[in-house]
Amino acid sequence: MKPIEFSKEERAAITAKLRDYFARELDQELGQLPAEMLLDFISKEIGSAFYNRGVHDAQQLVQQKAEDIVEALYGLERVAPTR
Repeated sequence: MKPIEFSKEERAAITAKLRDYFARELDQELGQLPAEMLLDFISKEIGSAFYNRGVHDAQQLVQQKAEDIVEALYGLERVAPTR
């Protein structure tokens, strides 16, 4: 599976968050290189699970919106007068 790729700016922001998390929550200092290695591991090994979940959530949202549109269109239908 191809790892999720991030721009240089995105990588810097993500590794900063990882380093902050380790310091705040685990009381561990995480260097820049280990943070980048952790990001590479996450994007390669488990990134697809997050990606697939996002795709699934988007599919459900689009399906719900399509159903809402169909219902709205039914609401616009007019009944032909009977003679």
